[in-house]
Amino acid sequence: MPLSEQEQRLLDEMERHLLQNDADVVSAPSGDRVLSYRNLVYGAVLLLVGIGALVVGVALANDLGGFAIAIGVVGFLAMLGGVMLAVTPVRRTGGSLPKAPREKGAPTSSAGFMDRMNDRWDRRQEGR
Repeated sequence: MPLSEQEQRLLDEMERHLLQNDADVVSAPSGDRVLSYRNLVYGAVLLLVGIGALVVGVALANDLGGFAIAIGVVGFLAMLGGVMLAVTPVRRTGGSLPKAPREKGAPTSSAGFMDRMNDRWDRRQEGR
């Protein structure tokens, strides 16, 4: 069912208004910041430690009183920090760009295992 002339004008006006007000969302540059696998892992670990501290603080609230509340607050802050660490994007470095293939006799790089895995993950995500 086609739109009436008034509905079409209203739709065009809404679209113009959206593009004017949300220009930063529409024209946001992409590709210069990516999520880091290392930060995701550290954030998840910190989140789990925070959950554990929060549970311990709640479980010991009757026995320790104010100290248990402090443990719970620290656990909550650790959880919050873990989530923030996990979802904060980092600037893409030149190391994540595809590299030229090495020759068989070339020495291996001194990059660590996690750095190599992070580079492989970044290259795989760029190939989408």
